[in-house]
Amino acid sequence: MADHVLDGIREGRFIVVGRVGMDLSPVDRTRTEEAAEMTVGMGGSSANIAAGLVKLGLSADLVTCVSDDAVGRYCLNQLDAYGVGRSHVRTIRGEERTSLAIYETRVEDHQSVIYRNNAADFQMSVDDVEAVDYGAFSALITAGTVFAAEPSRSAAFRAFELAREAGLPIIFDVDYRPYSWPSPEVAADVLSRAGALSDIIVGNDEEFGFMAGSIDKGLDKARELAGSSASIVVYKMGPGGAVTFAGGDEIRTGIYPVDAVKPTGAGDSFMAGFLAGLAEERPLKEAVLRGSACASIVVAQPGCAPAMPNRDTLDLFLAEHPGPTAP
Repeated sequence: MADHVLDGIREGRFIVVGRVGMDLSPVDRTRTEEAAEMTVGMGGSSANIAAGLVKLGLSADLVTCVSDDAVGRYCLNQLDAYGVGRSHVRTIRGEERTSLAIYETRVEDHQSVIYRNNAADFQMSVDDVEAVDYGAFSALITAGTVFAAEPSRSAAFRAFELAREAGLPIIFDVDYRPYSWPSPEVAADVLSRAGALSDIIVGNDEEFGFMAGSIDKGLDKARELAGSSASIVVYKMGPGGAVTFAGGDEIRTGIYPVDAVKPTGAGDSFMAGFLAGLAEERPLKEAVLRGSACASIVVAQPGCAPAMPNRDTLDLFLAEHPGPTAP
């Protein structure tokens, strides 16, 4: 894999492009329609990844927009609480609103309701990303939703250009959310373009299959990207583990089984744990497994960002768990 990719990650100064939001969850394993109480936490894939990185001892700043209201201010306060830099988070005054997610702490018949109409983070502009000093960072991360609408889409592609000019590796979590896109055809085209510009790509089997036009072609799509443009491609298969493509090698890894209480937050935590493993100069396979362990820790607890482990929590989990499943 290209030296600059690992060098940038090892320096550990990440600029993360994408949304922050508020999460609400019914207490215990109550169904939403029967809830009497809810807990609140920070959400949004990019913000979750940033928080996970900081918890694991790295540095992360967020680029996005929030609405000028109580929910937007809550998100700013949460970024401060997690130690995520927010000097590039712009507060906007208008009809746009910061995203709100309501999801249940339950696996069986799990329900999530996402309020994304007229989302504030889609107002991130080219001016916002051009205001960033990319020389102050060592790697850029984004998740796929940032490309789902304008002006955010153009801004994200501009951020890619500026990061590339500054010598930063680009890390892309496909993170396909159908409800954010105008059509599957637009999503497939735009996400494929973003993937072709990225040095590290992480996605699940459905997301790669979507980019390839068919679920059964997803693995070949991941392999193709690793052979053409990307240095590392991680193809996740849920309970089936992952296949990681790098330097012509294919590394297969299992998962750390846990009693899951919810399905949400796993991908964001995986990304944080995986990158932190690479930043600590661990072998690629070990970094993937540490990402998988982080995902297991999060799905076994309520909350997303609040459930993400720090180094001590992750090391204790790895020491006490009997080990990953066979790949």
